[in-house]
Amino acid sequence: MPAICRDCLTTFETGPRCPACGRPRVLAHPELLTLSIAHMDCDAFYASVEKRDNPELRDRPVIVGGGKRGVVTTACYIARIKGVRSAMPMFKALALCPEAVIVKPRMEAYVSASREIRDMMNELTPDVEPLSLDEAFMDLTGTTKLHGHPPAVMLARLVKRMHEELQLTGSIGLSHNKFLAKIASDLDKPRGFSVIGQTETMDFLADKPVSLIWGVGQATRGALEKAGIRSFTDLRRWEKDDLHHRFGAMGDRLWHLARGEDKRRISAHRPVKSISNETTFSDDIATLDLLEGHLWRLAQKVSDRSKAKETAGRVVTLKLKRANHASLTRRVTLHEPTNIADRMFRTARDLLVPALDQGPFRLIGIGISDLVPASQADLSPDLLDPDAIKRAKAERASDEIRKRFGKDAIVKGRALR
Repeated sequence: MPAICRDCLTTFETGPRCPACGRPRVLAHPELLTLSIAHMDCDAFYASVEKRDNPELRDRPVIVGGGKRGVVTTACYIARIKGVRSAMPMFKALALCPEAVIVKPRMEAYVSASREIRDMMNELTPDVEPLSLDEAFMDLTGTTKLHGHPPAVMLARLVKRMHEELQLTGSIGLSHNKFLAKIASDLDKPRGFSVIGQTETMDFLADKPVSLIWGVGQATRGALEKAGIRSFTDLRRWEKDDLHHRFGAMGDRLWHLARGEDKRRISAHRPVKSISNETTFSDDIATLDLLEGHLWRLAQKVSDRSKAKETAGRVVTLKLKRANHASLTRRVTLHEPTNIADRMFRTARDLLVPALDQGPFRLIGIGISDLVPASQADLSPDLLDPDAIKRAKAERASDEIRKRFGKDAIVKGRALR
């Protein structure tokens, strides 16, 4: 059986230790040298960047998130041992791990580290499909001649480089399609490397819960359980037509995934579907004046990202979360797409005012979707708002000033609320 030493990258016939360096970090699998679809997931990425940049945090539990009323963005593995999980309310996380160090997110540092990792991936293959800052799919089919080594060796080299050059770690999943590669990357974290081969796929999935399927959330899982479907074996008992009749297009997908089939290609140019931003308050807010200040700052961030990506959105969405965690979502379709912060803000404000009586609120967010190229944005004057063109011109002039002298060089009064 072929094997790889994950420390010195030697390939050999399977054994408990590497014959070259004598170390035990050996990965062996019958299909190890023939599989080429991979998923790489960084280990507790934000927290790992914080520990790398601040050595005093290295041996302490670290939670990245915002304030006692916020949620956990990510937690290091020391904190996870205590039960802390991503998206957990901060007060629950602190109850489980009161000694944790709370660090506010530093997106600039995470983006910078992500770019360095992405550059390493791009050296392996042009077919890299990012899912977020800390994970991506890679298709290394046909790269053996280019690198002189099979994909498994190059993937082991990738995470070795990440550790040595960036002091960050990642876990690899290697298989014959995206669905199984993503499952594999989560089997042995942190610093894992797991393989799911074609011949073992059916047996591997048989007793696994259907919650392993990417995109099956609480609502879908509940619907499946009502149909008596909890495991992949349960799912395989259903005919394709019956699944389609009960679950629609999702039923077809479930039938194929139950058999480990996934024909989705890895695409390096998958389009962005939406752009959004939100914030959680330290204390509940009910007054329009304060909510407007937050809404403007968020609209400006969404606008900046949209302009940077040269896109615009036809749909503006307002998100609110009440004190009891109940969410309210309101959206409106514009006559033409926009990437102007002023227009996003005014549209979302019109959605906010009628919802005020349902406050106070602990979170507010704004986003745009149904994205199109920026060249299609804000082409016609708004007859109901003749000053809109003047405000758009002023905003673009402000953009240029902020670009030259920094984001705080010019600030609207409403941003100070």
